[in-house]
Amino acid sequence: MTPGAIADSFDSSRQTISKHIQILTECHLLRQEQSGREIFYHFNPNKMKEIAEWLIPFAKMWDDRFDKLEAIMKKYKSNK
Repeated sequence: MTPGAIADSFDSSRQTISKHIQILTECHLLRQEQSGREIFYHFNPNKMKEIAEWLIPFAKMWDDRFDKLEAIMKKYKSNK
């Protein structure tokens, strides 16, 4: 998609979208391709998979913490 097409899909300013595109490109989540005068951005699913795999241990940690919180809340509720 072009930056304009991406921006049209959101309720944010083009400047904000441009900044996000820049960051996502620097992180290699988007790939930039020049075609004539237009720049097109393509999603990089391989990088997203890499990030998802990196997040797995953190997701487990948060799941464990929420499970403990839920147990505490149930215990508290049953004591009332």
